Amino acid sequence: MTDICTDVAVMEPDLSDRYDHALLGILQHVGNIQDFLNVYFGFLYRKTDFYRLLLSPQERMGFPPGAAQNMVLQTFKTYERLAMQDHEQRVQVLQEKLKKKEEGLSESGDAPAAVEEVVVEEPAEAIPVKPEEPNEPDSQEKAEASGNDAEDSAAKQQDQEYFQMDSDSYNGAVRKNYAWSQDYSDVEIKVPVPKDVVKGRQVSVDLRSTCIRVAVRDSQGERVLIEGNFTHKINAETSLWSLEPGKCISVSLSKCGEYWWNAILEGEEKIDIDKINKERSMAAVDDEEHAVLDRLTFDYHQKLQGKPQSHELKVHDMLKKGWDADGSPFKGQSFDPSMFNISPGAVQF
Repeated sequence: MTDICTDVAVMEPDLSDRYDHALLGILQHVGNIQDFLNVYFGFLYRKTDFYRLLLSPQERMGFPPGAAQNMVLQTFKTYERLAMQDHEQRVQVLQEKLKKKEEGLSESGDAPAAVEEVVVEEPAEAIPVKPEEPNEPDSQEKAEASGNDAEDSAAKQQDQEYFQMDSDSYNGAVRKNYAWSQDYSDVEIKVPVPKDVVKGRQVSVDLRSTCIRVAVRDSQGERVLIEGNFTHKINAETSLWSLEPGKCISVSLSKCGEYWWNAILEGEEKIDIDKINKERSMAAVDDEEHAVLDRLTFDYHQKLQGKPQSHELKVHDMLKKGWDADGSPFKGQSFDPSMFNISPGAVQF
């Protein structure tokens, strides 16, 4: 029991994003963290031995009392520690920026301006919208802005990293009036609407295989939010839209082919598809791949408990047949698997 708990405590945190696409899809579907956790632990309850107690040495499935709870607690503490480190780094960066600003003002002889308070807020429910493009600057403004070109270029390169952090723009982008995301077979568009848009008759959505038009109606008439031709054809019959009153219009597009889009509309800024997550969701995994994942999960639990893994069990079954065979020096003795060192490559699955 102690070995199991110790192994869990020293496990390195998994900071890769190879499962983010599937998990973000679930989170986007349920809508909040609590329901997401219910889905996660419900899966462990229904499909694994996570909640099964291992009460005797003869049992092959389950965990010793308290082991599963320790696993959850240790994992939570690991990522809590990482989150605290991230927070401390952000605070340090802000403090350094403010210090440099104050030092610059002191050297110039100007009185230091009031420092603006930095407030860290929770993400808003509304989808972030990029500001409108500014008017063409005059020559003086261009000269003043020339020193910021390198900074702007670096910020632009980080756009996709920012988009990947939000489920509404995951594998997609945030544009002037909407945000879009995608997986291997579908595209999701979120179009923010005013709070007083609460009924379907206030919305006009024209969705065709090659183009889209989304508008809202208010006291001042009709206002177009999206209009243009798609960069790729869609299956209009299986595509649909819905209104989340006072928040947004959700448009779900069915791709005609399994390929990644670099933009929704012709003429708009394209994303770098080399910077998105191109892994398929678990829904796209076939039965054979599921069987492999199930075997790996089983082997992981067996290893935690110090028990034979699937490849070893298969070899044990073959060895038992010869253990008591006529002429065997072990005939009549209890089968002892510790006498054999079985490598994972000994059996082909």
